[in-house]
Amino acid sequence: MIIRNAWVYTPDHRFLKKDLILDGPCIGSRTADLAEMDASGLYAIPGLTDIHLHGCMGHDFCDAAEDTLEAIAAYQAHSGVTGFVPASMTFSEKRLSGIFENATRRTQEAGAMLLGVNLEGPFLTEKKKGAQNACYLMPPDIPMFRRLNAISGGRIKLVTLAPELPGASEFITALKDETIISLGHTEAGFETASKAFDLGASHVTHLFNAMQPFNHREPGLVGAAFDHPGVTAELICDGVHVAPAMVRAAFRLFSAERIVLISDSMRATGLDDGDYTLGGQAVHVRGNRATLADGTLAGSVTNLMDCLRNAVAFGIPLAEAVRAAAVNPARVIGESDRLGSLEPGKLANVVLLDKSLNVVKVFVKGKSMV
Repeated sequence: MIIRNAWVYTPDHRFLKKDLILDGPCIGSRTADLAEMDASGLYAIPGLTDIHLHGCMGHDFCDAAEDTLEAIAAYQAHSGVTGFVPASMTFSEKRLSGIFENATRRTQEAGAMLLGVNLEGPFLTEKKKGAQNACYLMPPDIPMFRRLNAISGGRIKLVTLAPELPGASEFITALKDETIISLGHTEAGFETASKAFDLGASHVTHLFNAMQPFNHREPGLVGAAFDHPGVTAELICDGVHVAPAMVRAAFRLFSAERIVLISDSMRATGLDDGDYTLGGQAVHVRGNRATLADGTLAGSVTNLMDCLRNAVAFGIPLAEAVRAAAVNPARVIGESDRLGSLEPGKLANVVLLDKSLNVVKVFVKGKSMV
């Protein structure tokens, strides 16, 4: 497929009007015997990668049902998200083992690509647990992580922990080369968070949410992350979790190079208002807000492409929003060699958007999804 006259997102993070060649599953350079598509007036961007979502369309990663991942993958691809890393909730080791084992069974590559799994709990502090179930919270456990990672086939891309918990420093030191260690669901102050980053933690789980506020006398985890240039920070841009002014502030504080847009979407995403569940807890959805009975936010009901659109509506330049939703997440999980840019040799995961940022066409490994 030759996509003619598109505004193509380039590796130097700008848009250039040119042709884009999809040669089988990869971006290519040959033009012989390929069908053509006129994409005049359309943007061509790398497919988005969501490294933190729980579910959509009535399905949750933790359901571990036979059709769970296929349903999530289909919805994500239709939305312009061509790769995803679903996150678990806080459960017992036995339940988590079944969830991760189920992920190893997905072999069909229809829809978005399953790029690994995200262990969001149970190594979290109770006071900042958010919508996680307190019954299963526990200190960081190195052998438990390795057992779960083995069951997943070595697919745990990220693990969240609260660095103030007993054993956190040892956990970070032991596992920093085996997975991405992300700080979150924590009461940690600046000094504790800084030490954790010095030891090898390199990521922040949903910046501003489930952590101490960014204060001028106690900058907390946010300030510690800012002070460590190699640290990346997730941002839920659904218009509920983080105010538009704080989205703009985060991009200025961390730069577009370090922000990773995520959806944190739960099973109600793509469905109507009503009553759902997350991690076994009742969730009520009204509009774009999902809450537990006590009013605690329970994930989002916004997919990553809508988060990108929100970011642009909040004042983030489109090129920066694409970088945060497509380029950075692929880099964070170690997939930059094949994802996150439209360069020859990379996988042909491409999204065509019109000027209003509506999805016109989605390709996953060169195959049309929409």
